[in-house]
Amino acid sequence: MLNAEQLSDIVVNAMEDRKASDIQILDVRGISDITDWLVIASGGSNRQVSAIARKIADDAKEQGHRPLGMEGEDSGEWALVDLGDVVAHVMQPAIRDFYQLEKLWSPVQDTVAAQA
Repeated sequence: MLNAEQLSDIVVNAMEDRKASDIQILDVRGISDITDWLVIASGGSNRQVSAIARKIADDAKEQGHRPLGMEGEDSGEWALVDLGDVVAHVMQPAIRDFYQLEKLWSPVQDTVAAQA
């Protein structure tokens, strides 16, 4: 069984392999009951967003970790790959700017940093 750090490495490596941009890793342990890590990246087109999401899922499967779910892969504007302890979001820049997940979680990140 892969731990959260190993899963996040798989996600980041898959994103880098498919040329994702602006990769951000957010630690949400102790704050979210849903996951420990969010990994967010941008893809420049529908095709690239879908390819990044598929690569993440395929690489996780190759390491013996089946994704719990995938959403948005068909539309390619925003794809989510749920690996349990790690959730990957891949978005086109306009969608990412609109939803601003990093900002949504930034007060959480500031709180975690202050507690460390």
